[in-house]
Amino acid sequence: MGSSKSFRFFVVIVLLVLYDGAFAEDDPPGGFDGDERDALMALKIELNNSFLKHNWTSIMCYLNNTPNWYGVQCSNGRVTEILLENMNLTGKLRVDALFNLTQLSVLSLKNNSIYGRMMDFSYNPRLTRIDLSSNNFHGPISPSVLTLSLLESLQLENNRLNGSIPDLNQSTLKQFNVSNNNLSGEIPNTPVLRSFDASSYNGNRRLCGPPSSTPCSGRSLASGSNGDKPNNSTDTNDDSDKSSWVSRLAAPLIVVNVVGAVVVLFLFMIYCKKSRKLKRDMKRKPLAQDKEENYESKIEMGEKSVVGGEEKVGQLTFMEDVGVFELGDLLKASAEGLGKGNFGNSYKARLDDGRNVVVKRLRDLKPFTSDEFVKELEAIADHKHPNLLPLLAFYYSEGEKLLVYKYAPQGNLYNRLHGGRGTKDRVPFRWNSRLSVARGVARALEYLHRNTKSQSIVPHGNLKSLNVLLDENDMVLVSDYGFASIIALPIAAQRMVSFKSPEYVHAKKVSRKSDVWSYGCLLLELLTGRISSNSAPPDVNGVDLCSWVHRAVREEWTAEIFDLEAAAPRSASHGMLKLLQLAVRCCDKSPERRPEMAQVVQEVDSIKLVVDSEEEDDSLDPSLTDDSMSASERSMSIGGER
Repeated sequence: MGSSKSFRFFVVIVLLVLYDGAFAEDDPPGGFDGDERDALMALKIELNNSFLKHNWTSIMCYLNNTPNWYGVQCSNGRVTEILLENMNLTGKLRVDALFNLTQLSVLSLKNNSIYGRMMDFSYNPRLTRIDLSSNNFHGPISPSVLTLSLLESLQLENNRLNGSIPDLNQSTLKQFNVSNNNLSGEIPNTPVLRSFDASSYNGNRRLCGPPSSTPCSGRSLASGSNGDKPNNSTDTNDDSDKSSWVSRLAAPLIVVNVVGAVVVLFLFMIYCKKSRKLKRDMKRKPLAQDKEENYESKIEMGEKSVVGGEEKVGQLTFMEDVGVFELGDLLKASAEGLGKGNFGNSYKARLDDGRNVVVKRLRDLKPFTSDEFVKELEAIADHKHPNLLPLLAFYYSEGEKLLVYKYAPQGNLYNRLHGGRGTKDRVPFRWNSRLSVARGVARALEYLHRNTKSQSIVPHGNLKSLNVLLDENDMVLVSDYGFASIIALPIAAQRMVSFKSPEYVHAKKVSRKSDVWSYGCLLLELLTGRISSNSAPPDVNGVDLCSWVHRAVREEWTAEIFDLEAAAPRSASHGMLKLLQLAVRCCDKSPERRPEMAQVVQEVDSIKLVVDSEEEDDSLDPSLTDDSMSASERSMSIGGER
């Protein structure tokens, strides 16, 4: 009897397991659809993007149908991919933002402005590709990446991540990049991490060991880079030997340490003496010295500054975690003059550790107190976007105001467009590169417009090709933003581009739409290859490109508008026409008829790059010069000139 009951109980248990397993294998569409939808809805709220608000609605995933939600891919009713790239997304993501997306295999948020700590992937075991590059994530790399046994690609470059690199050793990992962060320590000695070249690690000043070019000096690793413990069997056998030679070396080591301490103290006293002498000499020297072979400039500063109401001696205030350096490092750094700007001279300073920074001396400011100046600079530094040149630090004293920026080694857009024309050394500036510049600048401006609270101040105010920089990867970095809030109004009205707009000329008013007008002028400079009067240096004559293009279309010599260097390959013609139409609308004399920057970004992003393999030909596409094009462009242009 007992055995019969046991048998029946066993049968019931088996049936329950099979029943449960059957339903687990055949969940209804989106068995966890409610949780996944909640997770995506939370993402939508955190990213606070108008496009997602209008697009992420209705049914999310149903069976294997194509999902209605932009950037979301599904399989069997479950979310498997999230691809939200190049959308200028902002917002702080929670660490547990992906917990309910257990079937997620691909996550790409690259080239946005998302911040916060890196997400925890402990509940996403199917992830094969993660791309968080070109955002503002900070803190350590999540150790949960170690649990992703299927991981094939991990792209984390161009963020603000710090700490050490986890001991990644998944054999599946084929793509890996953590360059341009704030990572530190030795690169783990795993076969996978050592298989990537130095480019995957560059831009982390405190990261050392192969494959990077920075050796880990001053450290002795007793058991290898992975921290493995020594073999215990050898410990037992060698204890007596170790104690004997340690006792013999103890006395000499003490003597060496004492002598070393005396030498260090002596060298420190010499350094202090020379440092005081250097400061005295610096005060006597003029700001800049011209030499026949090498131009160097030395920055003359007062020894005391006032920051936040406190008197401090020679201190920089840092706005970014870039590896702190002292004011004295800038004082003794070799410097190169970069030019005389509208609001102060700029210098490229090379620090002792090899880093290059740009120091800008400000003049013609509003009469700020120290607290007011700090508040304005903090507002400027709060703008974080991949296409904005970051403010690293500033210095404030009664007689000196300095800004320290990242150095962009590829120079500015003005020189890229106009430098070396007609010479053999000139590298052609083709359509794809120009369109990439137009996109980067548009995204930066749209971000500034969306994140500038005051309606009475133009968000950028001084957009021109001289203030569009290119970093080592030819990525666009817009500089000199926010100066409208700190420069004295009479000076700003004379020198800033937005104050050359039609609305200021006629009504003495500027607004956000003044930036749109400046952007239209910049587009025309990109398309025509001609020097704009807004960008021309003091000794160069520029052209009023808005008026010039209107006249060109009206008088039907449209063929002369486009720069032949940009018109190759011929398939670029359609995109060039679309960008010209947008530029003319941005240059409309009436601010109300100009588009908003959000609309500008959408239109520029819709213009396609041309295929690299297409034949490059410096002859102009006939479609750019035919009568139909002239007629359509003439009607569009004259309409915008009302």
